[in-house]
Amino acid sequence: MTPSTERYSGPAIGAHWIIALLILIAWPLGVYMHELALSPLKLKLYSYHKWIGITVLLLFVPRILWRLTHRPPAALPMPAWQHKIAEGTHHLLYLLMFLVPLSGWLMSSAKGFQVVYFGVLPLPDLVAKNAELGDLLEEVHEALNWGLFALVGLHVAGALKHQIIDRDGTLRRMLPFGK
Repeated sequence: MTPSTERYSGPAIGAHWIIALLILIAWPLGVYMHELALSPLKLKLYSYHKWIGITVLLLFVPRILWRLTHRPPAALPMPAWQHKIAEGTHHLLYLLMFLVPLSGWLMSSAKGFQVVYFGVLPLPDLVAKNAELGDLLEEVHEALNWGLFALVGLHVAGALKHQIIDRDGTLRRMLPFGK
């Protein structure tokens, strides 16, 4: 297959990698901190996790606006089923970039733990304190995170398949360096 030289725009590439990095930090941090006994370290890690989540939520808005107002490079030739999987995966990733941090914020509110962005900006509680709702939202947040984990894995596997097997330039179009 002939590799494509058409690249994503700089803002699209930047947003992709910044949000990817934040997710790749927040996810294992969330798994790790959840298992810790209550301690000052656990509370500090929860704060970091929340800050990362709110940052992803804040970055999601300009990212989705950019995506809606700027056309990505043309799709590379591939079987229709692969294109549908890629498109569906991207839509679900966008949805989860919004729902995962939002569900965490809702959970914190319901459990009575206000989110204080970077330790200085108290964010409003999105729901009143409610232990049962907090427990439900914890399960929702965890399930959405596992879904995000699976989709990120599928996304990475697809990118590597295109790079290693198809050699069609798909990955190169989103790398922050090179031409």
